[in-house]
Amino acid sequence: MSKLAAAVLGTTLVLAACKPTGSSPSSDIPAAMNQAAATLLKSKLLHSTSIAVVYRGKEFILHRGELEAGKANTPNDTTLYEIGSISKTFAGLLLAQAVLDGQAALDDPIQKYLAASYHNLQSDGEPIRLRHLITHTSNMPGMLPLQVNTVLEDFTAHGTPAKLNAAYANYGQQQFWQDLHSVSIKGPLGKDYAYSSAGTELIAHTLEKIYGKPYEVLLAQFVAREAGMHETQMGVTAKDAHRLAPGYHSDNPVISTPMPRLPWGASGNLKSTMPDMAKYLRLQLGTNPAVVESHKPLVRFKDDFSIGYFWNIGQNRQLGTHYVHHGGVPRAQSYVFIVPKYQLGVFIITNQSGAMTADAMENALTHIFDTAQAMEGVQ
Repeated sequence: MSKLAAAVLGTTLVLAACKPTGSSPSSDIPAAMNQAAATLLKSKLLHSTSIAVVYRGKEFILHRGELEAGKANTPNDTTLYEIGSISKTFAGLLLAQAVLDGQAALDDPIQKYLAASYHNLQSDGEPIRLRHLITHTSNMPGMLPLQVNTVLEDFTAHGTPAKLNAAYANYGQQQFWQDLHSVSIKGPLGKDYAYSSAGTELIAHTLEKIYGKPYEVLLAQFVAREAGMHETQMGVTAKDAHRLAPGYHSDNPVISTPMPRLPWGASGNLKSTMPDMAKYLRLQLGTNPAVVESHKPLVRFKDDFSIGYFWNIGQNRQLGTHYVHHGGVPRAQSYVFIVPKYQLGVFIITNQSGAMTADAMENALTHIFDTAQAMEGVQ
């Protein structure tokens, strides 16, 4: 899978560094959010954004632009967005809860939770364990079926969404189990970062085996109970279809189709509203035991880059230790940042997905980070 595809359907390996904006920071968060939106919408091809911020217990939500250019349809609090691979942080949270419940251990071999024998899920006699899957160090392929990885090598091609739809049109869990037999694991486990959505799908299956319920049900119950989130879901009903944000792939002016359903959906199929994502920010900034567990660094790749339960953990002078994940589907990209130093949580999304979208969001977010730093009086 290309670096771009990994960034879009996964996460950026280089955590967003706060780039200097060349202007003085705003004096308050809403003004900074307005600056962030204005900066983002100057980018070519981008014409709408929504931003949610939780700062020291206060919540702010902003919507700007048009979902469809020229139609004056600004997104709002009822808009359902495809949040892409940020979905993985939810799977990590549920696994953290399973560990706290004593129902799973990070060193459990994944084979413990599989109905059939998969002797191929090992390297040099070492089995793939849950900790390898949640830290992307299992050397599993990026996606199953394997041909999807080839499709994603040319992510920006206009035909990519249609090819993804075709690949997953009749691809369910049974086909996933068949293809899993063909996976070849090469290299040491637990060492090298190799982003894998297929590995995330195995975590969802593991949770189903542990709790005896479909992953989708487990997730809905957890976020409703722990965060009051009732608008975060895998699928979209016919009644709610009009709420799903339209989106654009690459430089194609034609509205793209939604991301196809994956076997479990844990790696990238969640949809949510901005009020629900604000609740998620609050949850991540709090003291929920599963959240605390999910933020533990499990593998350190560099002095300033570790990974926890699917969370990328960054370290820099401005933000201190922070937790970040990028999300992307062929028609939307997003970022979530959790910054305990400032009790700051930020979620930003735009309904376009192209080669420069992630960089544009990172640049826009500097307004918010600089403002928080100035308000905290941190030099």
